[in-house]
Amino acid sequence: MVFSKDNMTGIILALLASVFIGSSFIIKKKGLRRAAVVSGVRAGVGGYSYLLEPLWWIGMITMIVGEIANFVAYAFAPAVLVTPLGALSIIVSAVLAQIILKEKLHPLGILGCVLCIIGSVVIVVHAPQEHPISSVKEIWYMATQKAFLLYMGSVIVLVFILVFYFAPQCGHSNVLVFTGICSLMGSLSVMSVKALGTSLKLTVEGKNQLIYPETWAFMFIVAVCVVTQMNYLNKALDTFNTAVVSPIYYVMFTTLTIVASVIMFKDWDGQNIGSITSEICGFIVVLSGTILLHVTRDVERSSSFRGNYTPSSPSLSTRLCNSNGESHKHEEEHESYSEEADSRRQDLQV
Repeated sequence: MVFSKDNMTGIILALLASVFIGSSFIIKKKGLRRAAVVSGVRAGVGGYSYLLEPLWWIGMITMIVGEIANFVAYAFAPAVLVTPLGALSIIVSAVLAQIILKEKLHPLGILGCVLCIIGSVVIVVHAPQEHPISSVKEIWYMATQKAFLLYMGSVIVLVFILVFYFAPQCGHSNVLVFTGICSLMGSLSVMSVKALGTSLKLTVEGKNQLIYPETWAFMFIVAVCVVTQMNYLNKALDTFNTAVVSPIYYVMFTTLTIVASVIMFKDWDGQNIGSITSEICGFIVVLSGTILLHVTRDVERSSSFRGNYTPSSPSLSTRLCNSNGESHKHEEEHESYSEEADSRRQDLQV
């Protein structure tokens, strides 16, 4: 496949964004640990002392740089091309978690990383070209189609259910709750980011889009979605293992974003069945890699899970609340503070 100049620019920016974002997960979690040790209140249970921790802000700035690179990438390339490249952030996060946070990466996790890379390459090779857009009004028309309005309404309903029903009951025992909120809101934010990025790109090219209220509406949606994502991502990172949060967040976020992009921007229109099938297969390979990373983390906790396993789960609510059990919470608390405690003991000995 011959890449257009815009697609190549989008690929490079997306890869750089993944490196920054993957690193930010580790830096921010290190900051969350330090803040929890100092204040005694973890972010996962409502603490906000991390706002006074410089290391957390370094991680936040790193993430912002990555998100800006992603923002610009969406203005040049379709979401079905840019979003799957976030798999690289999983690899960066998993490797740095092992080095810095001492979170062991199972040998099979390395295979998962390789699968993520292979799947991303397949998606990039068979990705569609960006459809030319001449005005933000054109994007607004796409966003107000019945199909996308139905998708957006479903997302909002699900987010409200997760926030007000499942989060209070089992948000700290099931990784899917906080990451689900982030992913659902993320799919909407990506669509708005792409719309806003495209309008700014057109403005720079001499076609002023800032005079249209649609541009400012997309900007408002981006702000709301990003703030919500950051809040619940902090809770997920502080409550669960980084090597678990990162791949699950990637799988859910990428899947929902691709679905949203296909509905709103009709990325697959004009592509042949072979290319679409290759993209889907590539994405399945990426999903397999991320799931493998998740499973290998569970293997390391197998003794804890065997003690809490229950064969029956009569309802969706029960399955969602009990799928990970309390062992996640207690183990992560021990893991979060053991490193800091060891460090302090060494200082006292010296």
